[in-house]
Amino acid sequence: MAAPCSTSCCPAPVIVSSNAVVSLLVTSTANPYGVERRYDRGLTIASLKSKLELVTGAFAATMKLSVHKDDKLICKLDNDDALLGSYHVDDGMTLHAEDKNLKCDEYNDTSRVEKFEITEDEYAKRTDSVRAFKERNKIGRFNEEEVKKKEEAARLKEEAEDEKAKTMKVNDRCEVAVPGQPARRGVVKFVGNVDFKPGSWVGVHYDEPHGKNDGSVGGKRYFECPAKYGGFVRPSSVEVGDFPEEGFDDFDDDEM
Repeated sequence: MAAPCSTSCCPAPVIVSSNAVVSLLVTSTANPYGVERRYDRGLTIASLKSKLELVTGAFAATMKLSVHKDDKLICKLDNDDALLGSYHVDDGMTLHAEDKNLKCDEYNDTSRVEKFEITEDEYAKRTDSVRAFKERNKIGRFNEEEVKKKEEAARLKEEAEDEKAKTMKVNDRCEVAVPGQPARRGVVKFVGNVDFKPGSWVGVHYDEPHGKNDGSVGGKRYFECPAKYGGFVRPSSVEVGDFPEEGFDDFDDDEM
């Protein structure tokens, strides 16, 4: 049986539980966040240190172990010949491995990690890469037929937006219906292309402060309205017609 811990804050070693294993949060100088591990109470402290090398990055020869609960020191595991179960260690406690050779949070500093770098041309010539696999199996952008289908679908969608934009003009009353949001009413104040996104857009002066701007985006003004009364939506979300003013509705976070 191990000798009692010499530190005054540590009680004499005592078998805390009859359970064969103990579940602990293991932290270290290099990893203050910790990982949960289970250890046999029959391990000697020397054997425990050897196991902790892979978990903590600390070295067994220079490792100092202590047990904590709620930020309070319970005891120090300072006798390499003693059994883990002879110390006051119980489930849920924190086992901390201190090593003066390590720096705090050392293993989260990726700037010190040696990186493998390769040029685009060299990578393209490799036959064992993810890119080569996709090329062989015609996946994603390497599937010309699929790429053409997506490009055609995008072209048709934009054409539909442009055609819809032609059905509305400035000062038309309108109703904006964005999927998943209540319909909102206002007045069309802008129709056309913008600098902040490609394609046709409709600028709306809402009847209530449903918008995100005052008719300007990115420092460029497209129309005039009070702050929070202006918004831009795709033509497909706008219907023009005889829409009288109505009350307040929530606005959509996906609009510009």
